[in-house]
Amino acid sequence: MRYVSTRGDRTERRFCDILLEGLAPDGGLYMPVSYPQVDDATLTKWRGLSYAELAFEILSLYIDDIPAEDLRALVNRTYTEKVFGTPEITPLKTLEPGLALEALSNGPTLAFKDMAMQLLGGLFEYELGRRGETLNILGATSGDTGSAAEYAMRGKAGVNVFMLSPHGRMSPFQQAQMFSLQDANIHNIAVTGVFDDCQDIVKAVSNDLDFKRKYKIGTVNSINWARLLAQVVYYFAGWLQATKTNDEKVAFTVPSGNFGNVCAGHVARMMGLPIEKLVVATNENDVLDEFFRTGHYRVRGAADTFETSSPSMDISKASNFERFVFDLLGRDGARVKALFGNAEFKLTEAEHAHIAQFGFVSGASTHADRVSTIRWCYEAFGQLIDTHTADGLKVALQYRQADVPMLVLETALPAKFASTIVEALGIEPPRPAGLEHIESLPKRVTVMPVDAGAIKDFIASHV
Repeated sequence: MRYVSTRGDRTERRFCDILLEGLAPDGGLYMPVSYPQVDDATLTKWRGLSYAELAFEILSLYIDDIPAEDLRALVNRTYTEKVFGTPEITPLKTLEPGLALEALSNGPTLAFKDMAMQLLGGLFEYELGRRGETLNILGATSGDTGSAAEYAMRGKAGVNVFMLSPHGRMSPFQQAQMFSLQDANIHNIAVTGVFDDCQDIVKAVSNDLDFKRKYKIGTVNSINWARLLAQVVYYFAGWLQATKTNDEKVAFTVPSGNFGNVCAGHVARMMGLPIEKLVVATNENDVLDEFFRTGHYRVRGAADTFETSSPSMDISKASNFERFVFDLLGRDGARVKALFGNAEFKLTEAEHAHIAQFGFVSGASTHADRVSTIRWCYEAFGQLIDTHTADGLKVALQYRQADVPMLVLETALPAKFASTIVEALGIEPPRPAGLEHIESLPKRVTVMPVDAGAIKDFIASHV
């Protein structure tokens, strides 16, 4: 398997090279030259597998430069009941016939990002050890990526983490998860802007090829193909749990800000997984919903990016979105480069109509929708959900079909967003043992301006 850039660089690279590199040299994102196809016999064979066994089978289709026995051992160490709380790893929580949540938030940081980040930490350590190299990870988070990355990388040999977050725009729990870490290889930087500013800095630093090479800069955001690849596995796992035969289709609804989570569903569908619909659910920052409805992609500035009660989706520039557009436009790298060189673009009518062939639909949710959906889900089914999952559930109900199971991807546990749970239900959400007083722990964080040069100076002085 080889990988090329979405922006026209046709140089073919192997998995372990793009694992450590992040963005392609031309500023594009890496994609496989083609998607491996999964046939009926393979799906049947996979029905009896554990999550770790399934992950190995899927990852092996894309990773051929790590010996199979090493990859299997790495995957087996990652996806365990001890780390993720259940033997199924991503069990379905049935609300009513034909409607279920896929539980993705039982990892160390209580968010779906753990599903990929725990594997990514192992992959980094393995490949850096094999090469005798070090890596300085630069990432941006709107809430959950940061803590998932830091918990996965803390203490890892040869790895430093520099994580940017929007100052004051995460929940108190999310901030405490990150800033309370005292590990020497973890560096938290709170940027006085919005998430998109943080993401822009990561891309600017990554596009400075001299700096990137000198300081060995890598990424853990979903621009890193390895992270998205790990997320493909739970689409197969959800489908296998929801169906009995291979001719059954399911729909997935995915709360989405940066498009990485739902892009993994797109990859699974392109591989042949029987997915009827991929429902993109946004909050008030509805750039993606606007695109799927109209074909108009319109990035918003910081002043027009709303601070909401589902803060991990307070994003107006979906960096992973480029991967889908690359496929939508027939993998025309030059066209993709031209489009994403602008703050907005509009598809032709024919291109917009073509979206339907990929199964995508969309919808948006508001704070009032979140509160009412949290209340309804708890009163009707006894199931407590977080604000982002509530956005997903609200939009999912618009697209249910009687004969197609709808799986809503759970993105985080309610404990991370307690104030909205209290508003909706008048109760504090339960916290896992050991996290009862996390907000009161000492914090280690540096506040910095929206300035890529200043961030580069900080990195240079801390490696």
